[in-house]
Amino acid sequence: MAPGRSYTFTHLLSIFGGEAFGHPPQNRTVRFLLTDSRQLAAPDQTLFFALKTAKNDGHRYIPELLGKGVCLFVVEQVDPAWTSRYPDAGFIRVPYPLKAIQRLAAFHRSGFALPVIGITGSNGKTIVKEWLVQLLGSDHSIVRSPKSFNSQIGVPLSVWQINEASQLGIFEAGISEPGEMQHLHGIIRPTTGIFTNIGSAHDGGFTDRRQKIREKMRLFTEVETLVCCADHREIIQEIPPGLPVFSWGHSPSANIRVLSSKKEAGSTRVSLQYGEQRFGVHIPFTDEASVENAMHCISMLLLIKLSPEEIAARVETLQPVAMRLELKQGLNNCIIINDSYNSDLNSLSIALDFLISHSPGGKRSLILSDILQSGMPAPELYARVADLLRSKSIDRLIGIGPEISSCREVFAGQPSAKAEAPAISASFYPDTDSFLKDFDFSSFKDEAILLKGARVFGFERIGMLMQQKDHQTILEINLDALVHNLNVFRSMLQPEVRTMGMVKAFSYGSGSLEVARLLQYHQVDCLAVAYADEGKELRNGGIALPIVVMNPEVSSFDVLQKYRLEPEIYSLELLKRLAGSLEGKGVLPVHLKIDSGMHRLGFLPHQVPQLLELLKSEKTLQVSSVFSHFAASGEADHDSFTREQLQRFLEVCTELEQGLGQPFTRHICNSAAVSRFPEAHLDMVRLGIGLYGVSPEAGLQQLLRNVSTFRSVVSQVKAIPQGQTVGYSRAWKAAHDMEVAIVPVGYADGLSRRLGNGQGRLLVGGHTCQIVGNISMDSCAVDVTGLGVKPGDEVEVFGPNHPVADFAREMDTIPYEVLTSVSQRVKRVYFQE
Repeated sequence: MAPGRSYTFTHLLSIFGGEAFGHPPQNRTVRFLLTDSRQLAAPDQTLFFALKTAKNDGHRYIPELLGKGVCLFVVEQVDPAWTSRYPDAGFIRVPYPLKAIQRLAAFHRSGFALPVIGITGSNGKTIVKEWLVQLLGSDHSIVRSPKSFNSQIGVPLSVWQINEASQLGIFEAGISEPGEMQHLHGIIRPTTGIFTNIGSAHDGGFTDRRQKIREKMRLFTEVETLVCCADHREIIQEIPPGLPVFSWGHSPSANIRVLSSKKEAGSTRVSLQYGEQRFGVHIPFTDEASVENAMHCISMLLLIKLSPEEIAARVETLQPVAMRLELKQGLNNCIIINDSYNSDLNSLSIALDFLISHSPGGKRSLILSDILQSGMPAPELYARVADLLRSKSIDRLIGIGPEISSCREVFAGQPSAKAEAPAISASFYPDTDSFLKDFDFSSFKDEAILLKGARVFGFERIGMLMQQKDHQTILEINLDALVHNLNVFRSMLQPEVRTMGMVKAFSYGSGSLEVARLLQYHQVDCLAVAYADEGKELRNGGIALPIVVMNPEVSSFDVLQKYRLEPEIYSLELLKRLAGSLEGKGVLPVHLKIDSGMHRLGFLPHQVPQLLELLKSEKTLQVSSVFSHFAASGEADHDSFTREQLQRFLEVCTELEQGLGQPFTRHICNSAAVSRFPEAHLDMVRLGIGLYGVSPEAGLQQLLRNVSTFRSVVSQVKAIPQGQTVGYSRAWKAAHDMEVAIVPVGYADGLSRRLGNGQGRLLVGGHTCQIVGNISMDSCAVDVTGLGVKPGDEVEVFGPNHPVADFAREMDTIPYEVLTSVSQRVKRVYFQE
C-alpha cells in the first residue's frame, strides 16, 4: 500500500520513538508498508513490520526480505547477523510493531484535512462503502479500504493510501474485543459516521450486546454527524449525549421517514419523507439487507445535500458488489481468475498476489480495463501499474479502454526512477467489443489469466468465453476458509512443530493442484499424496515443496526419482526393491511407516532390527522421517489405546535413532489428534480432513469453517397426482398430490443412491426437502410441495447450511467418503473473499 508522501528512516524514527540499528542511506524513502512478505512489490521503497501473532512471527522472513532488497524494518528484536551482513539496512526496534504501524498511519492521516466517512456495524460495512463509491465516485477522488480491510492491521494499510489527490475517504472498521476501536478511531479520524446495524458477530468477545455497541460507538466520538437507522433501538439507546444524529427508518423520530416499501420485479420501491419533501426511490434489489444498506447510502447523499431527484437517479444504477475473487478452469489448460470486486490500484495489487499464489513458476497474463476515478493523471497512474506488473513478474498485459491504450508507452520499457525498466509484452484495444472481435483466444495456453475490469467494460463476456463450459452443478471451494482452518491448527502447535498438508484423493475432492498451491503459498512444510502420478501432477504445476508418496508402486520408481518425490516405505521387500532401483542414481529421501496398532501398512516393532540392518547396508536411502498412524484419535472411548500407540511409536523411534546414529522427523498426529493429544505433536503433524473443515470433536468443529459447498439449481418443477410414481423402478409412490423439483445431480456426480426414497435431504431455496424416488445417474427428485419453488432456485447438497457431517450420517458413512465421492465432472470453482 503506497501513499503520495514518502518518509525517510530518520522521520520514521521520530514517529516511532524506537531504537535504531544499521546505516541506511539518508535519501532512502518509504512508500510501501508491508506485513506479509509474500506481497512484496517494490523492495527499495518498502518498510516491513515484523508482526508476531499466535500463528506466525514476521521476524522469520527478514533474511529472505533482506536478500530481495528490502532494507527498512520495524522489529521487536534485531539479529546481529542482519546488520553485519547488510550494513545498509535499517532497523527500528520497538516493543510492539503493530502499535508502530498504527502510529505511522495515524501520523499520516493527521497530514490531510479531507472529509472521511467511517463505517462500522456487524454487517453491511463493505457493501455500504462500495455503494458510496459507486454513488459519489463521479464527484470526488475517493480513497477507501481495499476489500474488507477493517482490522487492526487492515485499517492502517487502508489509511496509508491517502494522498494529495484524495478528496474523500471512506474506511470501514471492525472489532472483536473491547479496546480495539479506540486505536482505529485515532487512525481513521472520521468526520462523518455510519453505524450499519448490530448482530451476533463477535458476541463472544464482549460481556453483552450493549458493551459491543458502546465499543463500536467509540469510532464516532468526534464526528460531525452519525448516520444510523432509527429502528435499531439497541443502537439508538447507546448514542452518547450531544452526538449529532441523522437517522432514517419507520420511527416518527427519524430524519428520513420510510413511508412505504414495496417489492416489484427485481427491485424495491421505497417512499420517503425528508422534511417537507416526499419522494420515491427504486432500489434495484429486493432482499432486506440490501434495502437497509441502500438506505444508509441514501441518507448520506441527503446529508451532503444532493437533491432527491439526483439521489433517485443514482440509486437506480447501483450494481451488486462481488465480494470475492473466483478461480475457474479455462480452455487450453488455463486458469481464469475473475475479480470484478472493484477497479483501483490497490485492489489490483491484491488480485495479482492471488494470481501469483495460484501460478507458481507458470506464465501469468493480465487483462485490465481503464482504472476509473483514480484521481491521478493517466500517465502517472499507468506508470504505477507498469511498475507493479514488473514487480509481480507478469508476462503479458492486455489493456482494454481508451485511457490505458493512450498510455501504452509506459509498458514499453521506458526508464523508471531507478533504472531502465524492462518492456512488458502488451497489446491494447479501445473497448471490450474490439478485443472479443480481434483477439486470437487460441494464443492462451497453459497460463493463469487475471480478469480485472471496471463494470462498464463488461468483462463477464470475456470470462464466459474463456472458461470451460459452465455447469449448473458445481463444488465451491472457499480458499479463505481453508487458510483459516490451517491457522486454527497452527495456533495449537509450538513454533518448531512443522505441518504436512494431505492433498491425496484430489485433496479430499477439493482439487489437488489448487489446494497444493494455496498450502505452498501459506508455507506448510511438505505435502502428501497417495500415488506417484499425483505428485508428478503437482511438480508439473509448479509445486516445489517436498512431496511424500504414501502408496509407492514398483512401477513408479522412475517417476519418484525424476520428479523428486519421497516414498513411504512400509515393508522390507519394498525397501529392497527401491534400493535396488537406485544403484548409481543418487540418494533418495524416504519415510518409514511404523505399525503401532493400526494394523494396516507399516513395520511392526519386532521388525526394527532387520530394518536397521538393511538401512545400514544401503547407501542410496536417506531416512527423512519416521511416522505412524493413530487408529482412533478422534474417539474418546479409545484414548487409552491411542496413548499406547504413541508410547509404542516413541520406543521404535528411539531404537531407530540409536541404530542409525542420526536424527529424523517424527510424526503421528492426524487432524483429530492435534487438538486432543498435544503431547503427540512431536516434530510434525499431518493435516487432512481438518483442513477441509471437518472434525469429530465438537469443540474443534466450532472453530473450523466450511470449505466445500456442493451446489446445483432446480431444473424443473412438476405436479405429481396422488398414486403416481417418481423415478426408476417406480420405487416412490405419491401418498397425496405433491410437487417435485428435478435437480441435475445424480450418482455420477457423487450423490449416493443410498439417499433415495426418503433417506436423504437437500436444501432447496433454503428449505430442507426430502429426496423422493431412486436417484438417477444425472438427476434426482425432491419433494417441494407447498414451498413455491421454481426453476433456477438454488440447491445445496452439502455446505454451510447442510453440513457434510450431517449429510454423511444420512447415508450411513463418514465425511471422508462424501467429499472424495464428488466426481471430477463436477466443476470446481475456487474463491477468495
